[in-house]
Amino acid sequence: MNIKDYTLKIGYRIGGKCKEESVEYALVKNGGYDGEDIRICDFGDADHVKIVVSAKSKIELTLAELIYDRYFENNERFFANGFQSWTSTREYKKRDVQYGLRSLSKLPIVRKFSGVSGDYAFTEYGKDLYHGFTYTYFRKDEKVEFVGSLNERTGYTIFYADMKENVFAVQKDVEGLSIDGEYELFDLMHVHGTYDGVFDAYFAEYPQKRTGRVDHLAGYTSWYNYYQNINEEIILRDLEGLANVGNLANIFQIDDGYETKVGDWDTDTQKFPRGLAPVVDKIHSYGYKAGLWYAPFAAQFGANVIKNHPDWLIRGKNGKPVLSGIAWGGFYALDFEKEEVRAYIKAFFDKVFDEWHFDMVKLDFLYAAAIEPRNNKTRGQLMCEAMDFLRECCGDKIILGCGVPLGPAFGVVDACRIGCDAENTFKEKFYVKVTNQEIISTKISMQNSVYRRHLNGRIFANDPDVFFLRDGGVKPAVYTWQQKKLLATVNHIFGDVLFVSDDIGEYDSEKTAVLVESYAKFDGKVLSAEHIAPEIVKVVYEEGGKKKMLVFDLTKGDYIIQ
Repeated sequence: MNIKDYTLKIGYRIGGKCKEESVEYALVKNGGYDGEDIRICDFGDADHVKIVVSAKSKIELTLAELIYDRYFENNERFFANGFQSWTSTREYKKRDVQYGLRSLSKLPIVRKFSGVSGDYAFTEYGKDLYHGFTYTYFRKDEKVEFVGSLNERTGYTIFYADMKENVFAVQKDVEGLSIDGEYELFDLMHVHGTYDGVFDAYFAEYPQKRTGRVDHLAGYTSWYNYYQNINEEIILRDLEGLANVGNLANIFQIDDGYETKVGDWDTDTQKFPRGLAPVVDKIHSYGYKAGLWYAPFAAQFGANVIKNHPDWLIRGKNGKPVLSGIAWGGFYALDFEKEEVRAYIKAFFDKVFDEWHFDMVKLDFLYAAAIEPRNNKTRGQLMCEAMDFLRECCGDKIILGCGVPLGPAFGVVDACRIGCDAENTFKEKFYVKVTNQEIISTKISMQNSVYRRHLNGRIFANDPDVFFLRDGGVKPAVYTWQQKKLLATVNHIFGDVLFVSDDIGEYDSEKTAVLVESYAKFDGKVLSAEHIAPEIVKVVYEEGGKKKMLVFDLTKGDYIIQ
C-alpha cells in the first residue's frame, strides 16, 4: 500500500450549513489544496502523512478520514488495538467477528451502563469490519506492514479495515471540535518489516519515550481475593506471607477498599484504625515498594464529593452528570479541567506520597477523564492532558495505569494494564457473552497479553493482571491446577508486572515453586504468537538458549510446551 495514495474527506459546519471536501494527495501536496472555506496540506515525506487543515473562518469539524483501496487476502491478518486497557485486542482475518456491545447490552437501559467504558458511542461495528486505535498492522506470515499515529493529542486515531469492501480507512475523532486557524489532523508513519522491526521503528520515532523507572515488578495486590473487604489485619498477614519469597518480590499493593467511598478518599478507620502510614512502614521494612490503588476521576453514587460539589462533575449536553461506569453501583467523573478538581486530586496525591510514603500508585478507570468531548477539545486531547496532569501530580513516583486508552499513556505511565481483569473462575461467566468488550474474562486477559506483547519494554512494562495459585481464600479460584499454571505461564512470558492476591503463607512447596518461577523476569524472546484455531493460540519462543513452543486453549485451559 502506498501511504500517499489516499482520498481525504473532511466534513464541517459553517454558517449553519454542512459541507464536505473530498481531495486526493495530488491536490494537497506541495502548495496544498485551497478551497472556499479551508486549506489543506500534507507536509509528510514518502513514508509519512502529516495533514494540516487551515480554516479561513470558524468551522465545526464533523469528519476527518483518509480512505485507501486495499485488497485483503484470505490469509492476511489485521491488528485491532482495543480502545483502552481492558478492551479485547487481537488480530483478525476475513470472516472473524469483532464484537461490540452484545445482546443484552443493546437494550437501552443496559447499554446506558455497559457501553460507557468502551468506544461504542463513536465507532462502527459490522460484518467483516474491524477497527483499532492509535496504531495497526497488516501481517502475512512474517511480513508486517505497519501504520501508526505519532500524535493523539489532536484526537484519537482510529483505523478501520473493511474486508468486505476492500477499504482501509483512518479516522480522526474530531467530535466537539471547532477551529478558526491551523489544526493538525493526521501525523502517521508507515513502515514495512518484521514484527519486532516495525515496533522498534515506531517507538524510536514516537515523541514520548519510555520512562525507564520500571523494568520488572513482582509481588502482591489485595483485590483478587478480598475485593473491597480488606483491613489492616489481612494486609499485614498477607505481607508476612509474601516475605516467604524474600527479594524475589519487590512490590506490595493495597487495592480498592481502604477508603470510605470512591471519590471521597477518606481512610476507613474501622478497617485501618492506625491509618495507612504504619502499614506502609511495615511494607518498607520487608524491602518492598508500597503501592496504592486510586481512581482519581471517579466518584461513586452517594459520595460526599458529589453532594458537596455537584459542579465538579462532567456534564453532557443536557446538563446532567455523565454516567462513567458501572463499578460500585455506578459512578460519575470529576472534570479535571476545573481548578478546584485539580487541587482536590493533587491534595490526595500529596497525602499518598508525602504523608503515607507510598512509592507507586495504580491509577484506574482513567478513561472517564475523557468520557465526552467538551470545552472545544476532542476526547484524545482531553485524555492526553489528563495523563499529563497525573504525571505532574506524581512527579517521579511510579504510575501503573489501568482502564486507560493506551496512546495517551505512552511515555507517561511506567507500567500499564494491557488486558481486562482476570476472573476468579477460568470458565467465562454468562455476562461475558451478553455485555461489552471490557468485561472481566481470563480468556480475553490472556489473549490481550499475547497481542499487546510489543508494548512490553518498548514504552512501558506490561501488566497482564494477576494469576491464581491458591486453593482456598475468601474468593476461591475456580481453576484446575493446569489452568492455574497456564495463566501463570502466559503472564510470565508476556508480562513484566506479576501479581497474585493469594495468602502465600498458605502455599505448599509445589505452589511456591511455580510462584518463584513465574515471578522471575522472562529471559527469552517471543518469536511468533497467533491464533491457529478459533480458541487455540500457538507461541514460539526462545528461552535458555532453546527454542520452545507453547500451544494453549483459551477456553479450556489445556496446554502443552514442547
